[in-house]
Amino acid sequence: MKASACPAMTHSTVRGRIQYTHDRYGVNGREWFTITVAPDRSQTIRAMCEMDDIGLLRDVTYSVGPSFQARDCSSRLSMRDSFQGSSWFWFHDNEVECEGLMANGGRFSQRVTLSQPTPVFACHPLYCDGWHAAAYDHGSAEKSQLLRDCTNSSMPLDGSAAPSVGVVEKKLEYVGREEVEVPAGRFIADRYRIHPMRRENPEWTPLDFWVRPPEVLFVKLRWDMIEMTYELAELEGDFGILGVETAKSQRNR
Repeated sequence: MKASACPAMTHSTVRGRIQYTHDRYGVNGREWFTITVAPDRSQTIRAMCEMDDIGLLRDVTYSVGPSFQARDCSSRLSMRDSFQGSSWFWFHDNEVECEGLMANGGRFSQRVTLSQPTPVFACHPLYCDGWHAAAYDHGSAEKSQLLRDCTNSSMPLDGSAAPSVGVVEKKLEYVGREEVEVPAGRFIADRYRIHPMRRENPEWTPLDFWVRPPEVLFVKLRWDMIEMTYELAELEGDFGILGVETAKSQRNR
């Protein structure tokens, strides 16, 4: 009997690399990512992040729905080749659940109730920071919008604590559309500004980031407070399911 051909898979795939650069010390980290986009427009990112200065290695797999609503995430963290923790997150209705293992605390479970579905989950790959833009309501007259019940997987700004659920507020401001040049090429991107609202860290200053619409492609992030710039350094693949040109075709415009 002649074997029938396997049906072709229907997702789109994009791969790339983000470069982490300190103003004084130069390149001190990097992030590789692969994104798959399903026919229903949901997306899954698989990211590996390295920070040379603190010896951080983070592995994250994170899925969002068609409107970038958080679905589930797994995160594993090591520091200087020493395991720190590994956790799995699940988002449903107004709750976030987490099952994890900490090197210094053993197994733990969390169930956090929110007043609404979380508008943003910061799991600390830089690419995912760009997905904050999806929470901005461009139909509102408010230029700076308060985002309540934002969640994250680690409270320190560098995400260096073992992964667990944190809850914060943020203000998200739309600055405008700009042309941005990074190592991966030249992009027309929307610029946003995050105003941290953490009362325990009043010294935190705003940070700016740029994403290319409509697929919310991370292009650049700049935070003056830590003297760091994060830029898209490599990009290949196809966002075709989202109805946009292939990533390669957009380079060097």
